[in-house]
Amino acid sequence: MGDGIFDADVAARYDQDVSRMFAPEVLGPTVEFLADAAAGGRALEFAVGTGRVALALHERGVEVEGIELSASMVAELRAKPGADAVPVVVGDMTTTRVPGEFSLVYLVFNTIGNLLTQDEQVACFVNAAAHLAPGGAFVIELEVPPLRRLPPGERFVPIGVDGGYAGLDEIDVITQRLTSHHHAVNDDGTGTVFTTPQRYVWPAELDLMARIAGLTLSERWEDWRRSPFTAESTSHISVWVKPQG
Repeated sequence: MGDGIFDADVAARYDQDVSRMFAPEVLGPTVEFLADAAAGGRALEFAVGTGRVALALHERGVEVEGIELSASMVAELRAKPGADAVPVVVGDMTTTRVPGEFSLVYLVFNTIGNLLTQDEQVACFVNAAAHLAPGGAFVIELEVPPLRRLPPGERFVPIGVDGGYAGLDEIDVITQRLTSHHHAVNDDGTGTVFTTPQRYVWPAELDLMARIAGLTLSERWEDWRRSPFTAESTSHISVWVKPQG
């Protein structure tokens, strides 16, 4: 099993590339929401990566484990203080099982989009449900597909430009593929390009996947601060619950 696109080079610079996601105003509400959802039980993070959320959630007092496809990302996690308290299994979040039951399974930062087929995304829901204790919650953070920003006949939507960074989303509305192109100029003048293929998915399609897995929608918010989800929302935090019996 290989690292996929998150190889050693990407893993080594990952935290720096997404440094905005470590800001207290971003990470703090994320951890508080997930700690509430765990309700005193164990939590399992799919695609735990370098541990941005898992380590902070553990510091919040939640017992956390993880599944991660990229061994290189896990190596970066293992180099951090406190990482020994967060067990991680290297494997695919669609099929890999961790012993025991969990009160919370969660998947953040648009990562379900890294599964490039509908079947794989359904399998992710099924695997999450298999890990949950009755009454447990599956939480996903995901952007709303940006198709309203796509002019007729076009396929590129700007992500943003900031200093030496520029990003574009390339969208194929037939296959529901979204490819993010990230271009950055480093301090030494060298450049890096990182391309991430994804399958975009609408909230309603996720709800159907949840029903296939035996889960029921409980909450949907615009962000981790529980702002109302509206027609103008560009992202959502969705919570599906496993029935009690």
